[in-house]
Amino acid sequence: MYIDRERLMRFAAAIALTLLLTPAALRAQPLPASIIADPPQDTAHPAGMTAFALPTHGVKINAMLYTAAGAGPHPTVLLLHGLPGNEQNLDLAQAIRREGWNVLTLHYRGSWGSPGEYSFTHCLEDAAAALVWLRDPANDAAHQIDPSRLVVVGHSLGGFVTGYVASHDPKLLGAGLISAAPLGGMGGLPRDAVVKVLDRNIQNHDGMRTLGDATAEALADEAIANAKAWDLTQYAAGLAAHPLLIVTSDDGLAPADTAIAKATITAGGRVAQTHLATDHGYDDQRIALEATVIRWLEGLPGAPNGR
Repeated sequence: MYIDRERLMRFAAAIALTLLLTPAALRAQPLPASIIADPPQDTAHPAGMTAFALPTHGVKINAMLYTAAGAGPHPTVLLLHGLPGNEQNLDLAQAIRREGWNVLTLHYRGSWGSPGEYSFTHCLEDAAAALVWLRDPANDAAHQIDPSRLVVVGHSLGGFVTGYVASHDPKLLGAGLISAAPLGGMGGLPRDAVVKVLDRNIQNHDGMRTLGDATAEALADEAIANAKAWDLTQYAAGLAAHPLLIVTSDDGLAPADTAIAKATITAGGRVAQTHLATDHGYDDQRIALEATVIRWLEGLPGAPNGR
């Protein structure tokens, strides 16, 4: 029987990295300094934050850039929230900034006061527009951004958006999926079940209007219509173009996210995967989540020195 030794070695390396990131291994390691302590102050180049309107498809959406201390230019993480975005993971943003990275957060079109119509398609477009903004030389000079060192990290719906965008952008330094929502799996469910799942998230029937006029029914129809195109396992070759982090929890999404990991490893990708025994919001594992992401970022080429 013929054995592809090169593929076997890649698979073994990927499995070894996965084992290093098990919860037991994580607990055995000291916490990264950026989680428990502020870095030295740099009065010449202090950390800061800039609120601005990010252009995307004819409108400008609400965005915030957290800039790291130091002269730069700095690597930058685009951090994407989920549906509707009650958990914005800003504790993670602050830890990443203390690690020496800039962090860009945003509210997609139609969400949390951003103008435009909310849809899953628009979320994908807005994330891509954010990467265009991060690669604009004028923005790079103004905010000390290194366009060659960009990473996308997303939670829940933001994890799906991260996976899709990263699979189509080989220039990224890496991508991190935290309990990525399996929109590609919506096609196998009855419409009323999809509506029920989405309504539990956006809570329109409870009087919430975080997504403007978007409805669970319209979002369900969009997800079902695009189920095949939004199955991230088919983009494994694109995801394999750069390091991939996959974090799962006890929220029921782990099998779908593990399938993405396996497909990416089969395509020759470098995947770091860990599972934290907690809920979808990682509510009692926030430090563990931060440590997982920070340690992965530290291993990327071009990570800030001295952290």
